[in-house]
Amino acid sequence: MTESHRPSIDEYFLKVASVVAERSTCLRHHVGAVAVRDKHILSTGYNGAAAGLKDCLELGCLRDAQDIPSGTRHEICRSIHAEQNCIIQASLHGVSLDGCTVYCTHTPCILCAKMLVNARIKRFVSFGEYADDSFKELFTEAGIKVDIVKRPSSEITHLE
Repeated sequence: MTESHRPSIDEYFLKVASVVAERSTCLRHHVGAVAVRDKHILSTGYNGAAAGLKDCLELGCLRDAQDIPSGTRHEICRSIHAEQNCIIQASLHGVSLDGCTVYCTHTPCILCAKMLVNARIKRFVSFGEYADDSFKELFTEAGIKVDIVKRPSSEITHLE
């Protein structure tokens, strides 16, 4: 029998965020977010078009068509960011994110960072860095702890 590695809590929830990201309809980045409190998932979100509307998989990417670099001109995009969808899903189901940790495959843009501050999260954990790092100063001022960690293994261990 081979020795298996039990993932830490951070690795575990970052792996969950990675699986959530697989639902993304963005042609540039697959991003997943998971809001967690006391080791329990409160909400998830991935980046994609508004519910029921055509997405980039069907229509193509507006940002690519206009040669817009990552981290800029967020308004020219069909997608709602993963962190935004995570907050929206919590709201739709009457769940407060106050005091939670958000695990995300990428660090947030400044718009998502502002929303996370107002959702009153206490910690943000990621392994990927988005092209916009202006969230750092905002999170520091708001007292949100940020941990950028090593990307967890994408391997899923099954004991048969």
